Amino acid sequence: MTKADIIEGVYEKVGFSKKESAEIVELVFDTFKETLERGDKIKISGFGNFQVRQKKARVGRNPQTGKEIEISARRVLTFRPSAVLKAALNGEQIPENHSELDAAEEAAADAAEAAGLDPEDLDEELEELPEYKASVGGMKAKAE
Repeated sequence: MTKADIIEGVYEKVGFSKKESAEIVELVFDTFKETLERGDKIKISGFGNFQVRQKKARVGRNPQTGKEIEISARRVLTFRPSAVLKAALNGEQIPENHSELDAAEEAAADAAEAAGLDPEDLDEELEELPEYKASVGGMKAKAE
């Protein structure tokens, strides 16, 4: 999907002119960009979280030569889908308490980052913990 497709979707569903639809979409993207440039998080309920993370400098290898090179520190954008989006992608029923699940996942990601862990690896790590399985299982059971 392209920005033009999004503008077309707004045009068709909302009934604004194409010019107004394009302006709205541009404003939304500009707002996202400005927010992320400041380092703030974007949380869209029922969709997911966008966050800028600081990555430390590290040593990597050139895959062609095997020579070690330093990869400089940089900021990267991460996206963590919400429980609602994950359920929709997997054809599952959307849990009624999805805001609780989203909040729990967000808190776990924040705690992992504070502990120096990569939140991207969090799902696999957490699924191994019996306490997490029990709490998520309980939340999913409540939703059903």
